[in-house]
Amino acid sequence: MAAELQLAAALAKLGFELPAAPEAKGLYQSVVTSGSLLYTSGHLPVDASGKLIVGRLGADLDVQAGYRAAQWACLNILASLRKHLGSLDPVRRVVKILGVVNCTPDFTQQPAVINGCSELLADVFGREAGVAARSAIGVGSLPLGVPVEIEAVFEI
Repeated sequence: MAAELQLAAALAKLGFELPAAPEAKGLYQSVVTSGSLLYTSGHLPVDASGKLIVGRLGADLDVQAGYRAAQWACLNILASLRKHLGSLDPVRRVVKILGVVNCTPDFTQQPAVINGCSELLADVFGREAGVAARSAIGVGSLPLGVPVEIEAVFEI
């Protein structure tokens, strides 16, 4: 229950609540367990109202809007984990984050955008367990026109 309480407190401090877990939109599983690792599929930024956040960094959105979208994608990852596990208590640490940013060719602040996810995980799980290895890359488009897609690996 410690992780659940820490999660609720961290999210409340940031002005968030954990949303309902998103349903898979294709032939894949949102979370797969292999040994002591949980792998998540790419998660998109869906806000509290269920609205998909869309736009391209460097054209339609600035870094702050991208950061916020990365937070929503991260919240959806946490919701999927909680649905898969029943609680976030079994999570021991965040191992790896891959953040993909839909951006213009001259946009170079992908890491600042994906910090929205990284900082949220550090707030929820603490710096020791919540700061992971990470990649942040830019691409010319993402499904449904979203600004970010994030996947992660967790240890249980």
